[in-house]
Amino acid sequence: MKNLLTAFAILFSVSAFAQMGEKNFIDKNYIEVTGKSEMEFTPDKIYIQVLLNEKDSKNKNAISEQEKQMLQKLQSLGIDTKKDVMIKDLASNLKNGFLSKDVLLSKQYQIIVHDGKTAGRVFLALEEIGISNASIEKLESSKIEEYRQEVKIKAIKAAKEKAALLTESIGQKAGKALFIQEQNVFERPVYANTVMYKAKAEGATDAADLNFENLKVEATVMVRFEIL
Repeated sequence: MKNLLTAFAILFSVSAFAQMGEKNFIDKNYIEVTGKSEMEFTPDKIYIQVLLNEKDSKNKNAISEQEKQMLQKLQSLGIDTKKDVMIKDLASNLKNGFLSKDVLLSKQYQIIVHDGKTAGRVFLALEEIGISNASIEKLESSKIEEYRQEVKIKAIKAAKEKAALLTESIGQKAGKALFIQEQNVFERPVYANTVMYKAKAEGATDAADLNFENLKVEATVMVRFEIL
């Protein structure tokens, strides 16, 4: 029993010594730096919102006819109407007038194209069949997750380079990273019906290439490096 207590005491003493000898990273000499990185890229998913309205009148085309013409036009532009055209909303309202009752129907579509030139051609095609209620809903990139990861890696590398530069200037070195914190990942811009395009030239045979503002993703990472 005595031997067991002695062994336990020795083990406890060694453990306590090890804990005292091993500093917490907060107690170590360190340099804290912030690394930043940003990347701009062209959107390859352009969402076009189209609203078809129908008034129960002989002078108006029915929504079904507008829809048929629209789909034919989009197919002629090489757009996959089964994959990249979808109905977002369908509504009908009864409007009571003094002399008549009108049934107002509306149908909202979302069209996805992958470059500015195709987007321009879509707007011109819609104008040709009398559909003017169309707008850019939003812009996205199919590789956004890849870009996010890339800017994070570049940001932490920038932090390492900054730490090395600062410590070398005073004759020391930056060692291993003791703490890493992702502070910010920011994307710009966000579009919500802010970009409008309407064909103005009558009889135009081709659409101008729409040049959208590049999307941007930024990352900020804070890192603490041990000073050697």
